[in-house]
Amino acid sequence: MVSSPWFGLAASLGIGLLIGLERERSKGVGAGRRAAGIRTFALASLLGAVAMHLGGELFLALVTAGVVLLATLSYARDHGDDPGLTTEIGLIVTPLLGGLAMRDTSLAAALGTAIAVIFALKIPLHSFVTRSLTSTEMRDGLVFAVATLIIWPQLPDHYLGPFQALNPHSIWFLVILIMAIGACGHIATRALGARFGLPIAGLASGFVSSTATIGSMAGQAAKAPESMRAAVAGASFSTLATFIQLAILLAVLSYPTLLLLAPSLTVGAAVAALYGLGFVLHATTPEGTTTPEPGRAFSAGSTLGVASMVAVMLVVSAALRHWLGEGGVTAGSVVAGFADAHAPTISIAALVTSGKMPPQDAVVPILAAMTSNSIAKIAMSVGAGSRAFVLRITPGIVGSMAAAWAILIPALLK
Repeated sequence: MVSSPWFGLAASLGIGLLIGLERERSKGVGAGRRAAGIRTFALASLLGAVAMHLGGELFLALVTAGVVLLATLSYARDHGDDPGLTTEIGLIVTPLLGGLAMRDTSLAAALGTAIAVIFALKIPLHSFVTRSLTSTEMRDGLVFAVATLIIWPQLPDHYLGPFQALNPHSIWFLVILIMAIGACGHIATRALGARFGLPIAGLASGFVSSTATIGSMAGQAAKAPESMRAAVAGASFSTLATFIQLAILLAVLSYPTLLLLAPSLTVGAAVAALYGLGFVLHATTPEGTTTPEPGRAFSAGSTLGVASMVAVMLVVSAALRHWLGEGGVTAGSVVAGFADAHAPTISIAALVTSGKMPPQDAVVPILAAMTSNSIAKIAMSVGAGSRAFVLRITPGIVGSMAAAWAILIPALLK
């Protein structure tokens, strides 16, 4: 409840003025102008606030019903050539916001601002929907919505299947993640072109999941061979993101371990960055070619293929752990790394922090986990991409890990 009615009344007046300000600018002039402007919206909001203050929700409902009647009459009398109901709907909502301002001023102000923004963005929104957004992209958006809002919440969030290795809820989250990565790459490609859009999307998405990003980039290259070099660059930059992210994790969890691994992480990141940069510099658009028509935001078939491969790797990892047992931290890290490099890194860093392992003994297990994860990335590219993509991305992945190990070998031989 608002501490003082004056504060709520002032907020409701401000909300009405804000919405009415935008409507006044777009209502037109002369005899054909729309009826509702800055004064109408300001009074409607203030009316709702006064109704809430004097009679509560029942009085507010009666006042809103009156506004609905007036808005209906106004639309029937003067809708002209514009069949839209935007102003009338806004006018109906405004007294409700005024009443809400007497109960929750912050929420009412936020909603009022959002409505004003929606009104102001009429032309850009209409242009985006009718000119920029393709029917294929619209269908992809609906597929993503179904996968995220309908299917995902229904899946069981516990482990089942062979060796209790599969969590359907987590695996489907990977499907959603790959779709989102593909959509980000598609948006970046349309905004910046394939040459720069895919590398930027690859670097950003690599902080979420480099393996999923490589699978998405492989699918992009298979779908549009002309974007092969840019997709390889995006995949390489996702590997760079892995090195950076692990360094950040170690800096937070175990700084002594980071100091020991810093040379390896730095050299590996540099190799991945230079390898990806080489493909960016050579990913030029041939002269005389036209910009291709916008395609799909993501490939549902490729996405399901990637998720299936991850599920297989999870079962294999669990089977190895079951058969071999926890025979050592390194062996466990290698097995876990096939699914994810971050989890074993966090676990080992926690052991160092708790004093159960010296920092120097954590170096090899962490690099081993990164190595097995690199193998998983290559396997992902094989399953989701073309042979040409695999031949191009594999040297970058192998080279970055080889460089990381090469820096460490002299220290191991001492």
